[in-house]
Amino acid sequence: MKKLIYTTIVFVFLIVASTTMAQVSVRINIPLPPPIIFPAPPQVVIIPETDDYVVPDVHDEIYFVGGWWWRPWQGRWYRSRYHDRGWRVNSFPPPFYKTVPPGWRNDYRDRRWKGHPWQHERIPHDRLHKNWRSWHHDRYWERNKSWNVQGLPPKKHYQKTPSKRGPAQPPRGAKGPNKHDKRGR
Repeated sequence: MKKLIYTTIVFVFLIVASTTMAQVSVRINIPLPPPIIFPAPPQVVIIPETDDYVVPDVHDEIYFVGGWWWRPWQGRWYRSRYHDRGWRVNSFPPPFYKTVPPGWRNDYRDRRWKGHPWQHERIPHDRLHKNWRSWHHDRYWERNKSWNVQGLPPKKHYQKTPSKRGPAQPPRGAKGPNKHDKRGR
């Protein structure tokens, strides 16, 4: 009997030990982009006809959109709440990037936007963080400043058209106007 108990204990121990050793671990290490050293928090400019802010005075592309700092590096996009740290890989390219014209740096350098004079305004870091939400909500750059582009035609905003189904009908089963109701005649 002792031999059976001893054999059972050894057998259970071997099974537990073998399943513990059979665990598999997989790690994928995605490198983070190298830091960009700024002597002071960066100033940005707004890209006309967008809500996209860009740091124009560095070689790398760094954007501020919707409260996030964005930057591409080695085929991936990274984002952070801070311009100088906390970068995390993003699983997809940001949607705003489709609206960024590829030649914006040339336009910035030439102070022209679509053939119009562009007096871009350099926005300090603290002013950006303090105001970007209200600027977006109020469409500040479009309405008040026309993105600082002289002669830029206003951006067309499409609104929902009213329904063409006619006046509202009473619910089913509801009685229509009676003969004493002047609106029914």
